[in-house]
Amino acid sequence: MKVLTVCGLGQGTSLILKMNVEQALADKGISADVEHTDVSTASSMQADYIITSNELAEGLVGHSAKVFIVNNYFDMDEIKKAIDENVTD
Repeated sequence: MKVLTVCGLGQGTSLILKMNVEQALADKGISADVEHTDVSTASSMQADYIITSNELAEGLVGHSAKVFIVNNYFDMDEIKKAIDENVTD
């Protein structure tokens, strides 16, 4: 499974989200390739899931991946809940 974590510049917050998503997936026993990137790059990348903020999700409408929202990239409970509601392994 391929997961993209996306922020505006693809540097800081998407990296934090990537690390937290990797931890949340590992805690659930789900194996995934997780990459962090910016919105424009993500729009042309192949992925099964894209995790981003509400504001940036609008720029990914029409992507073949399932796009879902995490508003607080530091909140492990929110990240785990979003994964539970959206990811099938």
